[in-house]
Amino acid sequence: MAGHDLSSAYLDAYLAALTGRLPAAAVDELADGLTETYRHHLDRGLSPDAAARAAVTEFGAPDVVLTAFVDQAPGRRAARILLTSGPVVGGCWGLALLAGHAWAWPIPAVVRLAFGGALLAVIAVLAAAATGHRSLRRTRLAAAGGIGLFGLDAAMLATAALTAPAATWPLAVAATASLTRMAVTARFAPRLLTAR
Repeated sequence: MAGHDLSSAYLDAYLAALTGRLPAAAVDELADGLTETYRHHLDRGLSPDAAARAAVTEFGAPDVVLTAFVDQAPGRRAARILLTSGPVVGGCWGLALLAGHAWAWPIPAVVRLAFGGALLAVIAVLAAAATGHRSLRRTRLAAAGGIGLFGLDAAMLATAALTAPAATWPLAVAATASLTRMAVTARFAPRLLTAR
């Protein structure tokens, strides 16, 4: 593999198995560490083939390395946090809508259906980002899911502010829950949008 000072085809094949599945910078960093480990084993007196096998064994199979990277991906963590917040925030809004008799609010049925469809789509996108074990690209879906969730929270706040007949404590709790989740989502946004 060009650009990596590795003297063994075994090490080249190992890195080739990760190329394209991990960011180039991560593969370069792994190549540096693999080279150092390989040289360490050569210095201990192992043959080049044995040193290459020992270095790869220390690093783990390519799928194990990939899974470790995916497990630590910012998108995966963000998606899990946002999914975990869903039942709490949803429960707050459910209580607020029941207490405020939301079925009587002047909201067209098509808007209600669009909101529900968008919510289901956001949940599906976040679930895909949170559950992937073999693809860093899949964890990047958390950016789209986070933006969608932010938009849904903002839409719910605006809808309640414009159509709720009166401010109630359940509505205040739901609004606070949405605003908190929006702040958390905004905090994740820079890392999610720049993830490669």
